[in-house]
Amino acid sequence: MLFFADLHIHSKYSRGSSSNMEPHVLRSFARVKGLNLLGTGDFSHPKWLTELKDKLEAVGDTGFYTLREGGSDVFFVLTNEVSTSFESEGETKNVHHLLLVESFEVVDQVNEIIAKYGNLDADGRPMLGCTPAELVELLLQVDRNILVVPAHLWTSWFGALGERGFNSLEECYGDMVDHIHAVETGLSSDPPMNWRLSSLDRYVLLSNSDSHSPWPWRLGREANVFNLDEPSFRDLVDAVKKKDKRRIVMTIEVAPEYGIPQ
Repeated sequence: MLFFADLHIHSKYSRGSSSNMEPHVLRSFARVKGLNLLGTGDFSHPKWLTELKDKLEAVGDTGFYTLREGGSDVFFVLTNEVSTSFESEGETKNVHHLLLVESFEVVDQVNEIIAKYGNLDADGRPMLGCTPAELVELLLQVDRNILVVPAHLWTSWFGALGERGFNSLEECYGDMVDHIHAVETGLSSDPPMNWRLSSLDRYVLLSNSDSHSPWPWRLGREANVFNLDEPSFRDLVDAVKKKDKRRIVMTIEVAPEYGIPQ
C-alpha cells in the first residue's frame, strides 16, 4: 500500500500557525492534495494533545490513527517538533528535531520527561534546555521505537548543519548519533544537494512541508512516498532504520530556492 506522507506539520497552538489547523480540516485538505498519512504535529502541547485524544482513534495496534468521525481514508501518526537550546563552545545553539512516536501512552511518558526541560504550554514546538544527545538518550529510555530526525537539516538558525549549527551530525548528537537514521532535507535543499556530502550517505532523506496552515499550497508541498504492506508505525520506522529502498519509494520536492528567505 502506498502512503503519501507529510510527517512534519504544526497545530494551531504553534506560533504563526493558522487557526484552521484542526484534525478534520487537515484530513479534508490532505485528500485534496493526495496525501493519506499525516503527522499530527505538536503532541507535547496539552490542549492539542487533548484534542487529538478526543478526535483520533487507533487503528488496532498499528500505531496509526484515523478520525473517530468523518473519514478513515487519511491516517495520522503522532509527531512533534522540539527545539533543544544549549551552550556549545561559548555560544547558544538551537537545533530542531522531528519526533515520531507510536502511541498516546508513549506520548504521555515523553511529555512527562521533556516537561522537566521546558514549558510545554508555551508553544506547540517547545524549547527544551538540553543537548541533542541528551534528548535522544531521554527518548530512547522511554521507547526504542521513537524516531528522532534532525529537522530541516540546513536551515541557518535551527538546522543541525545550518550556519549556526555544527559541521557534522557527529558533532551535534555526540555518542547518540548512531540512533539517528534519517534527516529532513527542509524546503531549502533537495536530495541531490545532500548527496554531495558523503557523510550523509548513511541516512535516509525525508522531506516534509513543516506546514503551519492546511491549504494545499502549504500542506504536502514536500512529502514522502512509502510502500508498506499495511498501515504500520513499526513497519515505517523499520524501513527507515534499514534504509529499505523497496519500502521508501521517493520524496516529493519543491525547488530549493523556495525555502531561501527573501
